[in-house]
Amino acid sequence: MSKFVLTVECPSKIGVVAAIASYMAGEGCNITDSAQFDDMITGKFFARLSFEAPEVETLDMLNEGFAKIGEEFEMEYAFHDASEKMKVLIMVSRFGHCLNDLLYRSKIGALPVEIVGVISNHMDYQKVVVNADIPFHYIKVTKENKPEAEAAQMRVIEESGAELVVLARYMQVLSDEMCQVMSGRIINIHHSFLPSFKGANPYKQAYERGVKLIGATSHYVTADLDEGPIIEQDIVRITHAQSASDYVSLGRDVESQVLARAIHAHAHHRAFINGNKTVVFPASPGSYASERMG
Repeated sequence: MSKFVLTVECPSKIGVVAAIASYMAGEGCNITDSAQFDDMITGKFFARLSFEAPEVETLDMLNEGFAKIGEEFEMEYAFHDASEKMKVLIMVSRFGHCLNDLLYRSKIGALPVEIVGVISNHMDYQKVVVNADIPFHYIKVTKENKPEAEAAQMRVIEESGAELVVLARYMQVLSDEMCQVMSGRIINIHHSFLPSFKGANPYKQAYERGVKLIGATSHYVTADLDEGPIIEQDIVRITHAQSASDYVSLGRDVESQVLARAIHAHAHHRAFINGNKTVVFPASPGSYASERMG
């Protein structure tokens, strides 16, 4: 039996849920999971439905029948084959904890993704990536060659067929142009402290200030550095007895977990950009265990 996911965002209107449900029933589809959110402030409606379609074999068949409803309600909608893994390209610099975590989760099936390549501005992880039978692309980045380097990165992204780019502690700032071209298709991870510590050695700064909570934030990338719509966050508690190196270790763990959960949400089509924020529907019972793995 074919399994699909329908994602919808549109202006909030009476009858939209009924129209979707009527279409599903008319096509003989069985809805197995449904989530919706009506934003009273923006006037936008968001929905995600998982369903089984015993008589439907292709996405084209679903799109053709749903087009009239989509037009009537001014929808941005998409049908997704639940059996297909999302193609992901990872970008990394010299901190490899998130990269290694994603390689492992992908290998054991804890993330519904196919890693189609890794881009790095250093050679540190070439062997790790190649040993995993994944293409490794070394693209040096300097102030002088940044436009050329970014053009090379975009060629790799396009040729690999990547649907999502993950900045797994990639320490180069992307241009406004690249952020716009890839809007909604780049996810980043960074440390998150109260208060915020920027610049070199943030964990050392946190240690010196006696921070009690450290954490991580994963978000969509925009032209404003580290200011994109937030997908996932988490924290870990610190005590006075822990050292600066403990801060680093705990910080790396929470960064890896938060990034994996953000990718999981995006790959399962549960995350929607809503202005400067996101709507992220909870994981369905069937995927919750793998999402919390780690």
